[in-house]
Amino acid sequence: MKKVIYISLLILLANAVFAKIIRVGKQRAVKTIQAGLVLALDGDTVLVDAGTYHEKNILIKKSISFIGVNHPVLDGDNKFEVISIRANGVLVDGFHIINTGISSIEDYAGIKVYSSRDAVIRNNILNKTFFGIYIEYGVNCLVENNTLTANSKVEQESGNGIHAWKSDSLRILGNTITGHRDGIYFEFVKNSVIWRNVSEKNLRYGLHFMFSNNDAYYCNLFRNNGAGVAVMFSKELKMVNNIFEENWGDGAYGLLLKEISDGFIENNKFYKNTSGIFMEGANRIYMDKNVFEANGWAMQIQASCADVTLVHSNFMGNTFDVGTNGSLVLNTFNNNYWDKYEGYDLNKDKLGDVPYRPVSLYSMIIQQNPPAMILFRSLMSSLLDKTEKLLPSLTPENLKDEHPLMKPLPL
Repeated sequence: MKKVIYISLLILLANAVFAKIIRVGKQRAVKTIQAGLVLALDGDTVLVDAGTYHEKNILIKKSISFIGVNHPVLDGDNKFEVISIRANGVLVDGFHIINTGISSIEDYAGIKVYSSRDAVIRNNILNKTFFGIYIEYGVNCLVENNTLTANSKVEQESGNGIHAWKSDSLRILGNTITGHRDGIYFEFVKNSVIWRNVSEKNLRYGLHFMFSNNDAYYCNLFRNNGAGVAVMFSKELKMVNNIFEENWGDGAYGLLLKEISDGFIENNKFYKNTSGIFMEGANRIYMDKNVFEANGWAMQIQASCADVTLVHSNFMGNTFDVGTNGSLVLNTFNNNYWDKYEGYDLNKDKLGDVPYRPVSLYSMIIQQNPPAMILFRSLMSSLLDKTEKLLPSLTPENLKDEHPLMKPLPL
């Protein structure tokens, strides 16, 4: 065993000693990237000078570092996928990638990883790409500090900014994505982290999860996307310290949870969305220390949801706090602050002495008959809600906060 380890160390040392740097540029002996890749061996570095390169599809089939100096431009001439990675341990760093092909058949990308592991894609600028960065059957890949911008006007002509399919242990860190169909798209991706990304002004979703389990996203900003963020048909997810902001429109949400189980949602802010959170078929979701502010609906929880726990959260300035489509509610609300609460605290324990029912009669009417919104802020809507508070009969009896907070939490 010791001999095997010793031989492995010698091989690694030999590779490090004999690895070479191949310089590519107009003033160099090697003038094209394709020629540089032919000369490269595993462990080598291909260093590309600034300039514009029209080299069709750049195929990397060796475990090399591919690095740009001052962001050389790789132009796909609106015909080709620009960089295709088909080897393990490839680094792509510091390029400006533009003008991929667009197709309804081929998923052309600025950078695409095919069935490889340990790829690192960082510090790149991608403009006018169909798909930006695409990982297919990738394992332990890092996508970090890239800027991705597209300008398509319709979803059919646009791919996703960062797209991952059937992959494991990805890290998507510190990227900025704008103008794509979905900013970040995961399908059948597990054990992965999305952290510190900005995804805004995308045509559909800022983030889109499908059939992806044991994933987490932290400290991301999802702003002004066509339909917000959608997380569907997944389980065991963590969503912490994210901001969901200004996702407006018919059928738009800060966060859509559909057929989700075993989720943990903490310290997120939902600000100025049509609906802060929309839940359908969500089970065993624990929500703590979230802020819902200035949304149309703070939360919409369909009757198909169960074991949703909401605690220590602030509800401020929302048109409607909570909406639902059924009378049987199997969820728990406790110790939240509601700015519409009109109760009292006689024993001064900072908790309301009477429960708060966040579902108003008028909100239930709106859900079933949207045109009734014309009566918003009218005497009729006020009378309906006041009457329901005195004689509750139509709103769900068990959807209530038994101990609402008298003051907002410092979240």
